[in-house]
Amino acid sequence: MPVIAHVSDIHIDTDDGGHSVDRTRAVMTYLNDLPYDLDAVIVSGDIADHATPAEYAAARELLASRHPLLTCPGNHDERAAFREHLLGEPPEQGTEPGPGPSPVNQSYVTDRFALALCDTSVPGEHHGHLADETLAWLSGLLTETPPDRPFLIAFHHPPVPLHTPYVDAIRQRDEHRLAELTARHPQVTAFLAGHAHTPAATTFANRPLLVAPGVVSTLRLPWEHQDDASHHVHRDLPPAVAFHVLDEEARLTTHFRPVPLG
Repeated sequence: MPVIAHVSDIHIDTDDGGHSVDRTRAVMTYLNDLPYDLDAVIVSGDIADHATPAEYAAARELLASRHPLLTCPGNHDERAAFREHLLGEPPEQGTEPGPGPSPVNQSYVTDRFALALCDTSVPGEHHGHLADETLAWLSGLLTETPPDRPFLIAFHHPPVPLHTPYVDAIRQRDEHRLAELTARHPQVTAFLAGHAHTPAATTFANRPLLVAPGVVSTLRLPWEHQDDASHHVHRDLPPAVAFHVLDEEARLTTHFRPVPLG
């Protein structure tokens, strides 16, 4: 029974007094100390806070895992630095969505499930968008995967409103293109996202959409604060992770788990 841990929004900042590092270390220690071998750990974006080499070097060390690990960029990440300093790869250049680094996409295919992490980052912007290059890559991967194998698609930006104005203003745009693609592939079991810094469950393209909690902070929901009197996030609530479980019937169950600090 595949179990996938979902981590998001660690926002490593080497100048924040250890806040992001300590919280990420607590989450990864918890996952690495589990008495169960996870089938995968995914980190759905905003790995660095300012996309500096030092932040990615710290993240690379912190995210070391005994479980298979996959990552994708978020709006705080920068593709070339992400590829070079986090993944240890050449900072490949491409032409989509314009001159500059090409999208950073990763896949993990087993005989029990398939997982695609898609880059929704837009260089220089905070909203999300799937480049044509990424959609073509995803289409090929879906076509190559047996139709009876559960397929999970992850990315940073949720493709639907979560009724949190601060996040909804910079969500994934032109999501109809993804919906049209996945409508042709019934093996797509669910979509996974980050970005919102709050656990959430909704639907997109007639499938579940599960949003992971944030590690560095937790979003204040609109009914929890006044617009003119509060910052947008809690920084003192415990970090948390999501566990996605696929059973023999390809039914997905998600558990959200807070992680104690210290």
